[in-house]
Amino acid sequence: MTKATDNPFASFDLSKMFADMKLPGIDPASLAATQQKNMEALTAANKRAYEGYQALAKRQGEIFKENMEQLAGLLKNASPAAAADLNPAKSADFVRQAAEKALANLRELSEMMTKTNTEAFELINKRLQENMEEIKKHIPAGMPK
Repeated sequence: MTKATDNPFASFDLSKMFADMKLPGIDPASLAATQQKNMEALTAANKRAYEGYQALAKRQGEIFKENMEQLAGLLKNASPAAAADLNPAKSADFVRQAAEKALANLRELSEMMTKTNTEAFELINKRLQENMEEIKKHIPAGMPK
């Protein structure tokens, strides 16, 4: 159940705004209801995008923290003696693992962003399709649809 504060347009009554309009063939109540649905869809899409980007930022912070902890561990274990005994195969393996982890993190973040954008777009697209159906209902018989 959503709270009234979730929708900033909840207290905005479009039917009052359109009530005094006298346009032939246009039902002000229907127009107001349509616009209210549009605002609700936009609010839902913005809320979904906000939540998704908030989760994305949180995950980026977690990845950063993991990387800094790993770096701190490497620096803690580093010593001049260890630096003198560098093993090229071990170093190459470490670099490979780091690159694979970075790519996996990048892929994860990219998928999160794609999912967020897709879900927000689908909310708007659904409302646009509903708008088209509502418009078709109001086209007089005999006119091309």
